[in-house]
Amino acid sequence: MKLRYKYFTKTLIISFLLCFLASSCDKGFDELNVNKTAPTSLNPAFTLNNATVNLSFPTGTVLYEMGIVQQMVSPNSGVLAGANFNQDIRDNTAQNWQRYYRSVIRNTYDVINTTKSLTNRSNLFNMARILQSYAFLVLTDSYGDIPYSEAGKGYTDQLTFPKYDTQQAVYAGIIKELTEATAALDASKTIETADILYGGNVNLWKKFGNSVLLRAGMRLTKIDAAQAQQLVQKAFQAGVMELNSENAFIKHDANYLNSIGATLNSTESSNIYLGAPFVNYLQQTNDPRLKSIALRYVGAKSGNDQTNARATSDPSLQIGMPFGFDNASISSEVNKSKLASFYDYSQLDRTRMAKTTSPMFLVTASQTQLLLAEATQRGWITGTTAETFFNKGTRLHMEQMALYDGNSAVSASAIDAYQKANPYNASTALEQINTQYWISSFLNGPEAFANFRRSGFPNLSPNPFPGKGIKGNFIRRLTYPNSEISVNSKLVGEAITRMGADDLDTRVWWDK
Repeated sequence: MKLRYKYFTKTLIISFLLCFLASSCDKGFDELNVNKTAPTSLNPAFTLNNATVNLSFPTGTVLYEMGIVQQMVSPNSGVLAGANFNQDIRDNTAQNWQRYYRSVIRNTYDVINTTKSLTNRSNLFNMARILQSYAFLVLTDSYGDIPYSEAGKGYTDQLTFPKYDTQQAVYAGIIKELTEATAALDASKTIETADILYGGNVNLWKKFGNSVLLRAGMRLTKIDAAQAQQLVQKAFQAGVMELNSENAFIKHDANYLNSIGATLNSTESSNIYLGAPFVNYLQQTNDPRLKSIALRYVGAKSGNDQTNARATSDPSLQIGMPFGFDNASISSEVNKSKLASFYDYSQLDRTRMAKTTSPMFLVTASQTQLLLAEATQRGWITGTTAETFFNKGTRLHMEQMALYDGNSAVSASAIDAYQKANPYNASTALEQINTQYWISSFLNGPEAFANFRRSGFPNLSPNPFPGKGIKGNFIRRLTYPNSEISVNSKLVGEAITRMGADDLDTRVWWDK
C-alpha cells in the first residue's frame, strides 16, 4: 500500500512538472517564431520601382521589332531566328509579353490597388496609372487585343484567366487613364522621392504622361484622324517633353544589366549585325550618328578575330549586313562586298551604346518633338512651324548620343553641318519626319515597329528571304505566347476570332 502511494505521488509530481514546462514553452512561442528583421509591409514606391526597371526591353525586341524595321539582323537560325527570316518563333515573340505582364503590370496594379484610398499617396497612385498605361500601350501595339480590364487581378481577385479586351477598348482605357492621372498629379501633395524614374518630380511626370498621350493620339492617324487631332492638341497644350533632361529612360548598372547589352556582350557578341538599310541611310546623309553607333572589325574571319586591333568606327568604312540571307547564302554577299566573312560586317558598338550598363530610352524629347512636327505638318498644331519641331527633334537625338557614353557624343558643329546639308522639305515632310523618328527610336524596337506600321516610313524594301513564313511584305504584329494558347485558350480564342488569325500577317486595329 505504501509502495502504491509513493508511485501515485511520483506520477502526480511528474505530470505537474510536464504541464508546467509545457506552459512555459508556450509562453512567448509566437513571438519567438517571428522574424524581427523581415518587413511586414512594403512601401508601394518600391513596388513601382520594380515595375519601372522591368520596362527595359529584352533581347527579343532585337530579333523581331528591330529586325522588322531593318536596323539589326543576324544570318543565324536557332535561338536568333525571327524577323531575319520572317518566321514565327514564339519563344522570341513572347519575351516582352511575359516581362511586362509578370514584372510590370502585376506591380503597377498592386500599387494602384494599394494607394487608391490613400489620400496622402495620391501622386504615387497617379504615377502608377501613367506607368501602367505606357506598358499597356507597348503591349497592345505589339499584339493587338490583350488582357486589360482584368489584367493584374490574379493576386487580388484570384482571377487567373483574364478576358481579352479589343484594342479599341484598350486605347479608350489608356487615353482615359493618362488624361485623368496626369491632370491629378499635384506638387502640393506628398512627393515620392524614392521614385527612380523622376525622383517624384511632378512636372516631369506630367510631361511623361502627356508625351505618352501624344504618342497614343498619333497612333490613331489612320483609324480616326479627328480623335487623333483632338488628343494631340490636348497633350501639346498640357505640356510635353522638350529637353533630354526630361526623357523617360531606365538606368542600368552592374546589378541590373541592360538585357540587350548583356546579350551582345556575351553569347551573341559576334552573331548580330547592323542592317544594311540602316547603315546605308546614315552614310548617304553623312549622319554623324553613324560614328556613334557602329563598329566594324575589318577583316575578321571569325568571332575571335573581332579584336580591338581590327575595330574602326570610321563612318566611311561601315558596311551593313543585307537582309534575306542565312549563314550559308550570305557568303555570296560577302564575296560581292569583298569581305573576309560575315564577321566583317558592321555591328552596334558594344563598348559604347550597347554596354551592359547602357540606359534604355522609352519616351524621349526627340521622339516627342518629331511627332509634333508631323502634327504641325498635318495642320493640327499652330504657332510653331513643322520645320522648327523637326530640327529640334533631330538635334535632340544627336545630343542624346552622349547619354550612352561620352565617346558617342556628337559635336554641335557636326549637328549644324548635318542640318544644313539635310534641310526640312515640306514636299516630302511626312517621309522625312518619320525616317528621323526611325533613327531616333533606334534600340527602342517596339516604338520603331509601331511607328513604321502607322506611318509607312522609312520606305523599306521587303526582306526577300525565300523561306519566309508571312504572306505579306512585312510582319504586322507579334503572335501570342504558347502559354496563353494552352492555358487561357478559351479567352485568347475569342480574341483571335475577333481580330483575325494569330499570325504575323494580321494587322492590329489602328493599322488599316
